[in-house]
Amino acid sequence: MPGTCVIGLQWGDEAKGKLVDILTGEHDFVVRYQGGANAGHTVVSGGETWKLSLIPSGILRDGVQCVVTGGVVLDPASAIREIDMLESRGVTVTGKLLLSDRTHVVFPWHVAEDRLLDGSLSGGGAIGTTGRGIGPCYRDKVGRSLAIRLGDLYRDDFRQRIDHVVDFKNRLLTSWQPSGGTAPEPLDAKAIHTQYRDYAERLRPFVADTTAVLLDAVENGRRVLFEGAQGALLDIDHGTFPFVTSSNSSGVGVASGSGVPGRWIDRVIGVVKAYSTRVGGGPLPTEQDNAIGLHLRERGREYGTVTMRPRRCGWFDAVAARYTARLSGVDELAVMLLDVLGGLDELKICSAYEIDGRRVTQFPSQIGDLERAVPVYETLPGWSDDLTGARRSADLPSAAHGYLAAISDFLGRPVSIVSVGPDREQTIFCDRAQGTSWQRPQPTGSAPA
Repeated sequence: MPGTCVIGLQWGDEAKGKLVDILTGEHDFVVRYQGGANAGHTVVSGGETWKLSLIPSGILRDGVQCVVTGGVVLDPASAIREIDMLESRGVTVTGKLLLSDRTHVVFPWHVAEDRLLDGSLSGGGAIGTTGRGIGPCYRDKVGRSLAIRLGDLYRDDFRQRIDHVVDFKNRLLTSWQPSGGTAPEPLDAKAIHTQYRDYAERLRPFVADTTAVLLDAVENGRRVLFEGAQGALLDIDHGTFPFVTSSNSSGVGVASGSGVPGRWIDRVIGVVKAYSTRVGGGPLPTEQDNAIGLHLRERGREYGTVTMRPRRCGWFDAVAARYTARLSGVDELAVMLLDVLGGLDELKICSAYEIDGRRVTQFPSQIGDLERAVPVYETLPGWSDDLTGARRSADLPSAAHGYLAAISDFLGRPVSIVSVGPDREQTIFCDRAQGTSWQRPQPTGSAPA
């Protein structure tokens, strides 16, 4: 089986980009199959930092075909900016990148809708979207009648389709204006058509039927790496709804987003940060709005790649990560940013919740239950060592071994990869065939927060 998949098991920002960049050297194709320009990947190589949103992280390697499939929603301006940025820094993109003609396109009306609707939850509050029109584009995709795909930009009736949609959207946006607020500027169909016609010409060399390309690839034994965006807890169907993204960001979305049946994937790597973070609204049971949270944010540089918003930080939530590991069919774990925990005298892992006085280890399906969840922690010893120079498991202190063993035990999967810094070289690989040699000490406590 030629397929490997990398899935984030938390609320995104698990440093998947670094892992994909490393694994790209073992693959022929790297595939982005869901999400849009709301997802950010940061890769550090040779002292250089690269920030990507739409283009797969594998673009930094030669000899690899990068593919953006129909499960992604594409902002053409964002894609062109990334292409220009990469080429200005000496990275060849032409001939290495394919964009699906099935991918749905983000237009100015989607951005306008996003800004008007975020904060309009039925129960009050805001989802905390990036405001880039991703959700509204997916909504039009499902609604079908107002959707425009990348391949449509090359059709003779493209202008007529723009006129039809703009007429409807202008009436819709006017009706949505807040009471007493200023009506949005009407959309200009002619200007939008001209702008997107130019985008289409810039992107023409990259457009292809990627479903056919990938099916040919797997049937011919080519090695394919599937790169998840966001995290499994943001999955539209299986995440912390409604505080989720607009696509299937867990492992269940790989086949539908890429067009490649799951039978071709034989290795699923679940990526977790050594602690928990979240951006935007929604519950984060282990959140530490205190000195611990500040330590994690500053040491881990926890600010959004796309938005630069500060991330909320807390202890590792094993209840949530075990759920998404099962949901995504994970075979092994990659624990990232372990070095960030250095300097803490003790560490905590959430092993259960107390909800209305009842202890549970099953992740709640309803947001109200998760909002009332009180984490039950197991306490483990911390370490003062600087881990950034570690290159073998033997280089890690015993307390770090114990922490990794606890994560492996709670999630029921071996930890096969450990990251101790942003650079490619700051990575420890273990023998995944034999599991791990992590030795877990006895916990020093187990009590609700």
